Amino acid sequence: MRMRKKRNLDERVAACGDVCLGWLQDYVAEQRGDEPMEQVDTMKIFGNNNPLYLEIGCGKGKFIQQMAEENPDINFIAVEQTRNVLITAMERTQKSGIKNLKYYIGKAEYLEKAFKENSVDMIILNFSCPYPKEKYAKHRLTHELFLKIYSKILKPEHIIKQKTDNSKFFQFSINHFSACGWQLRNVTFDLHNSKIEGNIMTEYEEKFSSKGNPIHKMIIRR
Repeated sequence: MRMRKKRNLDERVAACGDVCLGWLQDYVAEQRGDEPMEQVDTMKIFGNNNPLYLEIGCGKGKFIQQMAEENPDINFIAVEQTRNVLITAMERTQKSGIKNLKYYIGKAEYLEKAFKENSVDMIILNFSCPYPKEKYAKHRLTHELFLKIYSKILKPEHIIKQKTDNSKFFQFSINHFSACGWQLRNVTFDLHNSKIEGNIMTEYEEKFSSKGNPIHKMIIRR
């Protein structure tokens, strides 16, 4: 079922200018012959050069806002392609006054245009769309096409954290990370019954785990 567009969505997004960095698609401007946009500069955006964590597909933002609140010495940028969902996160963050969290609207395909090489300390993939039909495998955020992008923007030896409730997608991710030479750490197929501590739950995680679905998680190092 298609989500109904929220009332006054355009105006509400525009009012979130303090936390919204814009559209990732705007970074392909040079392909149209326009002046290319300046890539992410944490000093200009956050006023410091603290470590930068990137969440791809933040949904309504519960997880990333709690991360930002608990880690004031880390800068966070969250990406979500659906404005209708992202507006909830942006309005909550703007109201909270949190300074170390910003948002981009757009698709992960454009990340290497927006972020400089070796500039991101961690990438977070929480409950990404599994695209269960094989013909859409290239859209999965752990497909090798995206791993090439992550390799460019991540600092050497830094990590990706992935969580999902979809076993087939998790195994697909394991296979693709391994095939591309990434190292897997702390792999668990049942996070909530593991000894891993410090887990912050997302909205999807609360929903899926309440239905008895085991949560899968791993850490991947480049």
